[in-house]
Amino acid sequence: MRNQSYLLGILLGGTILGTSLPVHVAHAQIPPSLETPGPDNDSEAQTSSSIYHDPEPGTPQPTGVNAANLPDIDELPIDQLPQAVPQESANPKAEDWPAYGRDDQATRYSPLTQITPENVSRLQRAFIYHTGSLPPKGKANKWAAETTPIKVGDSLYLCSATNDMMRVDAATGQEKWHFHAHESYDAIPYTAACKSVTYYTSSTAADGQPCHHRIIESTLDNRLIAVDAEDGKLCETFGHGGQVNLMQGMGWSVPGFVAMTTAPPIVNGVIVVNHEVLDGQRRWAPSGVIRGYDAESGKFLWAWDVNNPDNHHQPDKDHYYSRGTPNSWAAMTGDNALGLVYVPTGNSAVDYYSAMRSDAENKVSSAVVALDVRTGEPRWVFQTVHKDVWDYDIGSQATLFDYHADDGSIIPALIMPTKRGQTFILDRRTGKPLPDFPVVEKPAPSPGFVQGDPRAPTQPWSVGVPRLGFPELTEAATWGISPLDQLACRIKFRRAHYVGEFTPPTIKQPWLEYPGYNGGSDWGSISYNPQTGIMLANWSSLPMYDQLVSRKKADKMGLIPIDSPQFKAGAGGAEGNGAQAQTPYGIVVTPYWNSFTQMMCNVPPYGMVTAIDLKAHKVLWQKPLGSARANGPWGIASHLPLTIGTPNNGGPVMTAGGVAFIGASTDNQIHAIDLKTGKTLWTDVLPGGGQANAMTYAVNGRQYVAIMAGGHHFMRSPVSDALVVYALPEADSK
Repeated sequence: MRNQSYLLGILLGGTILGTSLPVHVAHAQIPPSLETPGPDNDSEAQTSSSIYHDPEPGTPQPTGVNAANLPDIDELPIDQLPQAVPQESANPKAEDWPAYGRDDQATRYSPLTQITPENVSRLQRAFIYHTGSLPPKGKANKWAAETTPIKVGDSLYLCSATNDMMRVDAATGQEKWHFHAHESYDAIPYTAACKSVTYYTSSTAADGQPCHHRIIESTLDNRLIAVDAEDGKLCETFGHGGQVNLMQGMGWSVPGFVAMTTAPPIVNGVIVVNHEVLDGQRRWAPSGVIRGYDAESGKFLWAWDVNNPDNHHQPDKDHYYSRGTPNSWAAMTGDNALGLVYVPTGNSAVDYYSAMRSDAENKVSSAVVALDVRTGEPRWVFQTVHKDVWDYDIGSQATLFDYHADDGSIIPALIMPTKRGQTFILDRRTGKPLPDFPVVEKPAPSPGFVQGDPRAPTQPWSVGVPRLGFPELTEAATWGISPLDQLACRIKFRRAHYVGEFTPPTIKQPWLEYPGYNGGSDWGSISYNPQTGIMLANWSSLPMYDQLVSRKKADKMGLIPIDSPQFKAGAGGAEGNGAQAQTPYGIVVTPYWNSFTQMMCNVPPYGMVTAIDLKAHKVLWQKPLGSARANGPWGIASHLPLTIGTPNNGGPVMTAGGVAFIGASTDNQIHAIDLKTGKTLWTDVLPGGGQANAMTYAVNGRQYVAIMAGGHHFMRSPVSDALVVYALPEADSK
């Protein structure tokens, strides 16, 4: 690989990573009680956590954004809680894909066998469906649909990047209905995305009555919407005319600060909702609260508010959920049998400074938390990073499976992938690592360089699952498209502080973060075959170049939080530079690259796909994912079909036919991969970037493969509104 460095440098480049694109929001006056100035000099003076306070009793507090002008929702009295009977998770029909991860276990594994390594090269486009959602003219492109349709019966159900919902004939692509969410551009956070919708069958509306079968989604502008699966009309008995205002109790915010992009799970009659809070803005950002709602009526049931652990009720009009707590933006997984929902968490507000976090926040950040769906009470917590200041929030969805131990016992287990490339295997009843997959605490680098903000002395490492990652960075391994570029990268390496993984943040010089916050497994998650015990994961290898800056310098750089009247588009967002207001430091984050050519300084490949046998604890094969055809220095496509491994976003699907399907890479292709060897058997160039999870289903004996080719502004892949669906020629399907 080393001898090919300069050749590969010519082939890869500017589509890899970028800084934040402009964000436009409605401006508003910030309440003085939430605005706390930081230091106005270059000292390392610290800010006390005392600036966080609940409002004085009786003090009116500003309400949250309510884009739909919905009334507040009532809390369901305790004696009227739904008496759902816990039940085993149902196995869907082989021809269906009724949930985001296909089944209740989120395996992304289909038992369909029609498409095989022998015939996959004959796949052809069956139809293309257009959602109609594209960036408006004159507006910054923030589009990244990330949509995976679900399939039930003869129909596909999906959402657009801006939360329109559709029902489409699964065999022809003909639209049956289209629900318009009427979402404002201002409501879009960093990204316009809707990963999927949720299918639910009512226990109170009889079969044949309106809204017996429902499609439910959570939106960018913080609504919970339920429509009839048959005709797309709002379910009038759900919430207020079919909608629930999810900004109730959130306190001060502006459009785009809080948003929902994942399909909410429904566990024993309870809809569980989470949300993203825009990174890098301010310490006392809106809360990361997790909430439960009655799936029949839409009424509020409970809240898990980290800094108010004993109060599971909605706040009254004079109060709000505790601000700045860890949020969860990844897809959650429900467990009907145990009555739990598994919540992947992120950091408290502001990622790169932890001195102002409460003990309760430190215990649940960058973790998987099991909540009781009847009460909202945590049953257990497993943390993947202690005192995270590297933006290692968990973006993946947990996958559930039954582990067959050597002694013949069956353990209900959970797979939790991470951005670190560490994969943790836990007993989902207790959160403890399985004996065959232990977790050890290894010493971490020095306590750090930020006064009053020491790092954790140890960090957890998974033993028994091969890591998705490469060795640590070295100066000798820097490279570029020419000797001069390589020299520039070596100088950059020497200027930075780097002592391996968990290198602590620094103020006086940059530090190297590897894996980067886009490394390892992200929201695309993994696929797991419960028959063979094989896990398939695609992942990225992208270091970052970070530095804390004083409040004075951050102000000079124009790093202003999104809810400030002075905020301007392009002044910092979810990725890249951030104000981190109400703390002593802003943050500067750039890729570890040559800023002139926009070529990464670490050796390719930057994207991989790996098959792991969890029973044997070994890698079966590992291959680069993505070709150079749409990549090159300065963002110029090379048009060369060499598989060199590009960054990727989006996950895999495995089939019993022996073929996996993955989009994800920045070559704008969908790839069919032989599960035995890792060989790429077939590709097709998509009308936009394939940054979404593919899925597969069957209608009338014919198997189809679908992927949203919506593109991704952060990955700099072309945007489209096309859902592309493939099948074998009809003659091959009989």
